[in-house]
Amino acid sequence: MAEIEAEAEIEADESDWLLKSESSSEGKLAETLQECRNRWRSIRIMYLTMFLSSIGFSIVMSSIWPFLLKVDKTADTSFLGWVIAAYSLGQMIASPLFGAWSNYRPRREPLIFSIFINVAANILYGYVHTFPAHNKYYMLLSRAFIGFGAGNVAVVRSYVAGATSLQERNATMANISASQALGFILGPALQAAMTGIGQTGVSWKLIDLELNMYTAPAFLGAFLGVLNIVLIIGLFREHCGNELNRMKGANGNIQEIPELLENSSVSIDLIAVVTSNILFFITLFAFAIFETIATPLTMDMYAWTGKQAVLYNGILLVGVGIESIVVFMMIKIISKRFEDRVLLLGGFSVLFVSFFILLPWGHQYPQIQWTEIKNVSNYSSVEIKYNESSSVTWNFFMQPPLVLTAERIGCPPEQVWCQYIPIIYLTQYISSSILIGIGYPVCNVISYTLYSKILGPKPQGVYMGWLTASGSGARTLGPVFVSQVYIRYGPRWTFGPTCGIVMAAIILMGVMYKRLIGFLIRYQRVQ
Repeated sequence: MAEIEAEAEIEADESDWLLKSESSSEGKLAETLQECRNRWRSIRIMYLTMFLSSIGFSIVMSSIWPFLLKVDKTADTSFLGWVIAAYSLGQMIASPLFGAWSNYRPRREPLIFSIFINVAANILYGYVHTFPAHNKYYMLLSRAFIGFGAGNVAVVRSYVAGATSLQERNATMANISASQALGFILGPALQAAMTGIGQTGVSWKLIDLELNMYTAPAFLGAFLGVLNIVLIIGLFREHCGNELNRMKGANGNIQEIPELLENSSVSIDLIAVVTSNILFFITLFAFAIFETIATPLTMDMYAWTGKQAVLYNGILLVGVGIESIVVFMMIKIISKRFEDRVLLLGGFSVLFVSFFILLPWGHQYPQIQWTEIKNVSNYSSVEIKYNESSSVTWNFFMQPPLVLTAERIGCPPEQVWCQYIPIIYLTQYISSSILIGIGYPVCNVISYTLYSKILGPKPQGVYMGWLTASGSGARTLGPVFVSQVYIRYGPRWTFGPTCGIVMAAIILMGVMYKRLIGFLIRYQRVQ
């Protein structure tokens, strides 16, 4: 009992380090007030860089599928998975390259170069429709280079680790993960706001520019990238935090404890490190599946048009984004009362329930799409017919347009599972989205903070690179998995295995629960 109380007390001390505000550190650091302000200004620019990088991934997530179909009719759901995975694959390749670059040159160089690549790739995405053939491969290439530019995440994390003291590092790493998660979630909100431009939008023939609901997010991403470069050139400064590890205590003495920990013979628990990487992989893998499948799933289940799917999913994700912001705020309060392991276990439990809800049931089936060309004098366009045997309960969101349109809506006939797997009710989909908006941010932020505590004051650059690689790998494999499985076997075999993977994370946490402790706790036990 005494050991548990001691562990809880040390855990509380670590939480105090994590939740310490930036302003509170200004009066304790052995630096001038102006130096402290300049340092935190540069760190906040890194927060913004991480946020904008995440938006570059998510801002087109809900519109990639209809845009892909528009620019290249040969594309299918399987290719969609590769288009989405290309971003993370590019990021996974670029992260170690930019990280190595930043070790030998000023970090401003790889930051500006990577963002410039991101800007150019976004412009390429906006002009994908102008190529005479193979448009889907140009879209794949643009997404890969957008991801390559986002490889600067390694530079951002290494800079923040070097510009902060050991006491500040956990808090800043948590803020970075919050900025990243917030960008992933709020990106679709910007996409939804641009649906009013329409699928046609406006065009400028002189430069082959088409500004519509599909290309506008890409051009916005390019503009934000240029703004980011300007801020880095004008405000970003290099700072080294090695001298900040000597902190002034309340009595004016110098606290040497962090240095003693860093130089101690206690090694990092590699089993806990590997376990944390696996848990983080599962977190991003599950969220990548949800982001990838949202638009195709709703178009198949509810016979939404491409524009409707982008708009409705965007509105839904706006709500999820607001919900996640509240969750981020609550985490700082709840973490004072509950330790990180409990919160992480709770986050995975919520994720499991959210995907379990998505399992189809009932006796209503998706509406099957098919077209028939009618050579009737009264009609000169294509008439869309629907399978009358499909029993679907329509509501405001599910009702197809009453006017004739050449756009095929409903579940494609080549997806045979549409004939025997029930629909996922709209209530199921919305409920699952709400729960994902709770579980994902909790797992994302707590994974980073717990990982930082496991590493302790030891140098974290290499280990953070592992965590970044595991996250990029998850965002690469998740879209590929869901696109290959969904088109062949449907939502039951998509979300069923996902539930199993999340349950495996819960079981792994239960087995490794006692090892997922902070470095300080292990140090105290050894002593």
